[in-house]
Parts: sequence; structure tokens; C-alpha cells
Amino acid sequence: MRRALALEYDGRPFCGFQSQSSRCGVQDALEQALTAIASAPVRVVGAGRTDAGVHATSQIVHFDSPAERPETAWVRGVNANLPDAASVLWCAPVPADFHARNKALARRYTYILLARPERPGLLQGRVGWHHAPLDLDAMRDAAARLLGRHDFSSFRAAMCQAKSPVKNLAVLDIARHGELLRFDFEADAFLHHMVRNIVGALVDVGTGKRSPEWIAEVLEAADRTRGAPTFAADGLYFRGSLYDARYGLPPTVRDLPALAG
Repeated sequence: MRRALALEYDGRPFCGFQSQSSRCGVQDALEQALTAIASAPVRVVGAGRTDAGVHATSQIVHFDSPAERPETAWVRGVNANLPDAASVLWCAPVPADFHARNKALARRYTYILLARPERPGLLQGRVGWHHAPLDLDAMRDAAARLLGRHDFSSFRAAMCQAKSPVKNLAVLDIARHGELLRFDFEADAFLHHMVRNIVGALVDVGTGKRSPEWIAEVLEAADRTRGAPTFAADGLYFRGSLYDARYGLPPTVRDLPALAG
């Protein structure tokens, strides 16, 4: 039987979602916990391959196992075998054609940035940081120029394995909450470091170092060397992915805890 589950995690103790030879990935910890419940090896597929230090409020995963267990075992039982920094939120049976990555219609990320002279203490590791105020209107102007279907090569990491750099960025909203700035993204898919590279470019605009028009020039160049440095992973949250309603899944996207945004 194929099942889907939603997982939240603090990315700091892990080397990213994807399995590594050193077994330090979120995937490694989840597979070990599922294997303990299934009494047989379990392999998982996740909707998003988050980097080291990137958090998730709703990472959607699917796995196959012939083991017959009550659904509570796939949640509370698995959680009893997971590190404290990760927790299964729900688990549900799905049709055999469901695929957490390939069937995702869209993905959502949020980046939280603290803009103040003092570095974060209470929110250390949970937010990005910039030491000076940022021009919200200029950043929104620049963000609007990235919306739509484009070649995002200028915001793509060199090691990105995506087959195509062309993605449809449907949402890029920026809001201020006191000293925090919240960047909300939705796209059909994202390139490696795409969100962090966009945030870095928008911060350059917000400081006045670059004009809003510059970001369109960077996009048009399709050249990573024309962009800004990659921003820190700390403030990035994978909030989940969207699927066809026919799968009957519980909510697959979750917002951030109030403290972070």
C-alpha cells in the first residue's frame, strides 16, 4: 500500500532533506523511523529537497509498505523513533499513482528576514538577518518583475540538477511585520537555491544598492554571475505543495509558527 505523510522539521540538525552517505539527512531519519514501525526497509520520496538549515512546516512524502498498521502507528509510532527536530503531522493512504514530487501542482516557500542592527538571539537559526532597514516599496517593485514564466538561470545554483531552468513564479509577496519581513513564494517548481538567490537580490534592491529595474536585467541575462550572493538558509521554510483534490489528502500546506512570522 502507498501512503502519504506530512512532516515538519527544524533544518538545523540535518544536512538537508535528501539522504546522504553519512545518514545525516531528514530522509535518513524518517526512513529509519518508518522501518522500525514497518519491521522492513522503507524508502521515501519527498516533494522538496530542502538544503541544510532549511526548515519545513509541511514536507509531503510518500512511501510504499505492505505492513498493516493503524494510522496512529504511522504518526505517533514514527514520531517516537524520530529525532526531536522532526515530527510527522498526518499519514493517509493514497492511490498507487500518487507521487509526492511528480504529482505536485505547485510548491510554496516562505522566507523570514529580520531587519535590524542587532543580530538575532531568540530567533537565531530561524530567520535570516540584515543589519539595516530595507525599502519595502522598492523590493515589491522588483519582485513584480519576476512574476510569470521565465528562465531563472540567474537565480540557479551551479549544482542544480533540474532539467529546465524555466519555471512559473505565480506568487512573490513581501510584507512587513515589525522588524520582520516575510517573503511568500509559489511556483510550479523551484531551482536549487532559487528562493535564497531571489531574496539576496531583493535585499540589494531594498538597501538602495540596486534599482528595481536591475532585477529584470539579471533575469534577462540568464547568468548566475550577474545576481546577488545566495542568502542564508536560516530563514527559509518549505510550507508544502499542492495536489489534485482527487487524492483526498489532509491539508498539504501549513503556515509558519507565530513566533517566526
